[in-house]
Amino acid sequence: MRKEVWFGLSILVAIVVGLFILMPSPENMTNGHLGLLMLALVVVAIMLGFPTAFTLMGMGVMFAWFAFYSRDPSLATQQTLDLMVQRAYSVMANDVLISIPLFIFMGYLVERANLIEKLFKSLHIAMARVPGSLAVATIVTCAVFATATGIVGAVVTLMGLLALPAMLKAGYSTQLAAGSITAGGCLGILIPPSVLLIVYGATAGVSVVKLYAGALIPGIMLAVLYIGYVIILAKLKPSMAPPLSAADRHVNLPVFAEHISTNISNKALPGLLGALKGKRAADVSVGTLMSQLFIALLPALAFALVMGLSYRMVTAPDAAKTELVEMGSGSQSFTGDEFSSDTGFGEPPAEESLAEPSVEGALAEPPVDGTLAEPSQETAPPASVAPREASPTTSAAAAPAERKSASQNYWITFAVGLTLLIVFYAFFTFARLEIFKMLLGSLFPLAFMILAVLGSIVFGLATPTEAAAMGAFGGILLAAAYRRFNFTMLKESAYLATKTSAMVCWLFVGSSIFSASFALLGGQEIINDWVLSMDLTALQFMILAQVIIFLLGWPLEWTEIIVIFMPIFIPLLAHFDVDPLFFGLLVAMNLQTAFLSPPVAMSAFYLKGVAPPHVTLNQIFLGMLPFMGLQIIALILLYTFPAIGMWLPGVLYK
Repeated sequence: MRKEVWFGLSILVAIVVGLFILMPSPENMTNGHLGLLMLALVVVAIMLGFPTAFTLMGMGVMFAWFAFYSRDPSLATQQTLDLMVQRAYSVMANDVLISIPLFIFMGYLVERANLIEKLFKSLHIAMARVPGSLAVATIVTCAVFATATGIVGAVVTLMGLLALPAMLKAGYSTQLAAGSITAGGCLGILIPPSVLLIVYGATAGVSVVKLYAGALIPGIMLAVLYIGYVIILAKLKPSMAPPLSAADRHVNLPVFAEHISTNISNKALPGLLGALKGKRAADVSVGTLMSQLFIALLPALAFALVMGLSYRMVTAPDAAKTELVEMGSGSQSFTGDEFSSDTGFGEPPAEESLAEPSVEGALAEPPVDGTLAEPSQETAPPASVAPREASPTTSAAAAPAERKSASQNYWITFAVGLTLLIVFYAFFTFARLEIFKMLLGSLFPLAFMILAVLGSIVFGLATPTEAAAMGAFGGILLAAAYRRFNFTMLKESAYLATKTSAMVCWLFVGSSIFSASFALLGGQEIINDWVLSMDLTALQFMILAQVIIFLLGWPLEWTEIIVIFMPIFIPLLAHFDVDPLFFGLLVAMNLQTAFLSPPVAMSAFYLKGVAPPHVTLNQIFLGMLPFMGLQIIALILLYTFPAIGMWLPGVLYK
């Protein structure tokens, strides 16, 4: 029997033995203990291979019936059925979950369009001079593709077919190659748009928009840690990641580029400008030169556009402020005994609640003879109707607001950016122009679609559901632009998206029924009392929670951890004054271990399924261990410096 099977069976035996040791005797067992027994039995059943969603529903229904039966046997069956219907309806009426099938559909469209091959090839050539370039290109490709799809299995499988043979052929270490693919493929769990964050948000009642904004920087930080590790390892141990040969770094130039670089200049911008005004490139058409010049000037045009929009933002006039005068202030005082000139509108005197108005100097009775008398000249008009002079604030608001001058920081940024742009064009050869064109055709469309989806969510331009719908439409446009779109691809993507979405929704229904049963039995109260009796500090509670989640990632997948165990942790956060948003970011980063830790480690099995026969599962596991260590470092950094995850939501959603 294989070692992995023995390991799994040993965990099962440990859980069963622990149940018999920790559970009280049957005569002392309460409903709360039955709730804990249900929790342990669910974990055992899932590890034995039973479907997670239906295991949760089955266990939840049985134990819910027992909880109702212990109270009123005559209504137990009816109450159990009502609980099932109400929980299923509440899940299906959750608007947040609508975005899940749309994001999954977008991911399958991008995957079926087969964009990953061109993306990896262009990044591989663009990073040819970076130490460990193949592994670095693999991580970047996995990060971009996993972000666009969110499907870990698809990314790991495709990169196993594409990047693993290339790295092994180049002499890379098997462990490093396997670790780069599996770790890079798991980045889609954390980097938005992530289905995990949607599931956590729906479970914990946290805004998915804030989760997306908070997870963006930690996800990029984790990818940078992976890339930094690969570069340092390649510098220290070149045998594990040998540099590419000159033949592998060579870029084939088109005929016109060869002609211009030979006769005019090797630099793209001077060469194209010289060919336009000279006779040495007479055999190159003006249309070709203009199109290539436009592509070469795209970085400069993008820089000008960004700085122009930034200038308008930083020099925009402040909104006009209107001075509000409090009603009843001293300047608006009324004459009369019943109104105080110091305090504004006062209460009328108690002893003269409804007195007749004074005859002297106020409103006299009309003459008895019926004639209309002229008003008395001695009566002064009320002070409240005296005209006031226009205030300076009012006149200033009427005048058109002037734009502010740009700050010093803007001009420093402009100078630095301009310097970098000049340096870029100084080394921008025709070979780099060809690489730039390859990136334009592979990386930039995918990155633009991702940024458009994320930007519309993070900046409040669209809800996650609306952005997911636009992302799915963008996936169709991308597939059509690359001439990969057809009815068969659309049918397969729709079928897979429906299948995955149904699994996620049934998981929610099962977890909802399970959580209700767990609460009815009193299992949550026992856990709360046990945790609170330990008198933990907030730091100790966070360490305990993350260690438990890390250990649960060994036998369980992230879906099971979120839907089963998050409802247990969430009620404890208020006692320890922990922000559920911050806790969710820690959980999202920690849950990547569910794909990188044995024995479940699904990414390892995805890679093993497409790897050459000589690549063993143990080698893949060994390759994943350093990246798991980097995840722990990133987790510590995120907890030590919460601003890594909380700064962007704080800026955008004050």
